[in-house]
Amino acid sequence: MTAITDPPDSDIAPSHEGAAPPAAVGTGPMTRRSMLHRVGIGAATVVVAGIGVGSYRVFDNGVLNAGHGSAYDPWSNWRKDPTSLGTVAAAILAANPHNTQPWIFHVTADTVEMFTDPTRRAGTLDAMDREHHIGLGCALENLLLAAAARGFQPAVTLLPDATDPTHVATVRFAAGARVESTLHDAIGERHTNRGPYTNKAVTADVITVLGSATAGLDGVDVRWFTTPADRAALGALIIDATTAIVDDVDQSKDSYAWLRMTRDQIDSHRDGLTLDTQGLSPLILAMAKILPATSRAAGDSFWLDQTRTVHTATAAAYGVITVADPDDPTLQLVGGRLLQRIHLAATVAGLGLQHMNQITERIDRDAQLGHDSTFGPAMDAFVAQPGRHALCTVRVGHPVRPGRLSPRRPVSEVTR
Repeated sequence: MTAITDPPDSDIAPSHEGAAPPAAVGTGPMTRRSMLHRVGIGAATVVVAGIGVGSYRVFDNGVLNAGHGSAYDPWSNWRKDPTSLGTVAAAILAANPHNTQPWIFHVTADTVEMFTDPTRRAGTLDAMDREHHIGLGCALENLLLAAAARGFQPAVTLLPDATDPTHVATVRFAAGARVESTLHDAIGERHTNRGPYTNKAVTADVITVLGSATAGLDGVDVRWFTTPADRAALGALIIDATTAIVDDVDQSKDSYAWLRMTRDQIDSHRDGLTLDTQGLSPLILAMAKILPATSRAAGDSFWLDQTRTVHTATAAAYGVITVADPDDPTLQLVGGRLLQRIHLAATVAGLGLQHMNQITERIDRDAQLGHDSTFGPAMDAFVAQPGRHALCTVRVGHPVRPGRLSPRRPVSEVTR
């Protein structure tokens, strides 16, 4: 597969965890990608000016109102309700796989029960539901932080009903002291940042703070990799896994299914992956919205290029959450809690964070197909913790630009 190289900070294309990039450069109709490659950054200003703010696509694709509207209201409303229902308003802002939002809640005055929504699986991209449960663990962590900040003392039971595997947690509330925290306050500011990071190092002190997120969580750990050699080795493995995913037609299709390319799609679904969340510069983002999108294959090609030239190339450090058994739903949920804590702590520290799960996605896909694992042994050797295996991976660094809001379904749509 031939990669297309852009200037180091052009950051034109979305990642695999984002909207489909435009078609390859050629002699056919003008598309997002072909336009950007033909005109260059300087001429792009003229193109946008020529299109004009009155253009239908400017308004139809939300060029001028990114991050505004009912699909984004949950980001500003999450603190308003002091009751148990308000804890769900915080939970739905959690990190989750491909913004599938895989949760359903049953709420009473003193209890919140969390269920998995089987209709919101990512198919072969998350072949063993690993990321599905991790996302639920992330939501649970937000819920618990919000409960403490509202004066509740929460007690958690994971997988409380052996006859119902969709019932992933019950949280009972007792009266307690109001306990706010910097992590709680960061809930509304936490966004996945898929753009480039600067070459500024993440200090050892900050890594220590991120690592301390394991406190009180049994069975999970996190290893940090900051040296150039380690970053290069893990980056190479991520690139290889990305190549394997785009070469797997089913995984490619299941990824593409969660893309929301227009404002109408965003407002209708209020989930999935959008152009706004790709870390693009304002100019390139505007052009990407105005010009028509094209094929899944072109999107895969550009994602692979972005993985190589932006994501792995600018990672200042990687964190790998490890567990004894990555197929254990309980450890997946606890690992999700840790992942959410790390992301919130990174937000407090002013860092960008992106989930980089291509390796584990391929490990689970091989298991689903009954193939010998290529990436499992390689990842075990890299992590080098006997008896422990990678659950999920993140990259962190100082972002070139802030992360943007992702659409969310309101509390009313995820409670019963």
